[in-house]
Amino acid sequence: MELTRKSLKFALAILCCIGLVGCENGGADNKKPANSSGASHDHAHDNGEHGHSHDGHSHDKDAHDHGTAGHSHAAGPHGGTVVDWGGGKYHVEFVVDHEKKQATAYIFGTDEKTPAPISSENVELSIKEPAFQVTLMPQSQETDPAGQSSRFVGTHESLGEKREYSGTLTAMVNSTPYSGDFKE
Repeated sequence: MELTRKSLKFALAILCCIGLVGCENGGADNKKPANSSGASHDHAHDNGEHGHSHDGHSHDKDAHDHGTAGHSHAAGPHGGTVVDWGGGKYHVEFVVDHEKKQATAYIFGTDEKTPAPISSENVELSIKEPAFQVTLMPQSQETDPAGQSSRFVGTHESLGEKREYSGTLTAMVNSTPYSGDFKE
């Protein structure tokens, strides 16, 4: 009974996030809630300092609104694509191992490199094309406190296909839904 209630709460939270995120048109009237960025985050492969670029103008990371669509992140510490959760409260790195048909989501803090363990049963990965979903389960790292994880891992046959993926990473953290779109 408890598992069913948690599943229903999670599904309701996801539906709320989808409804709040709305159409991705990048217009000024396209407001996003602070804990659901919905923005695409293309990564660069320079592994340099965190900087944002909009129409050729650089912005300091501390002055930038992480809920704004169209900014980019450098590749994550594991070479993956980085997305925001909660307007920059968390950063999630999406990494695929095609040989293992495995996806890993690493949870980081605001600096995009320090692990930020969370209390969450799982992270849901939803890939747009080809459309499929994967539940990423906690696989705690050595420094993660008991009951929390900064790494979530799952497998799916379609992850064996070598291609650029786009999709959404979603989780419930302490009863708060977090969601972020990514594109490799």
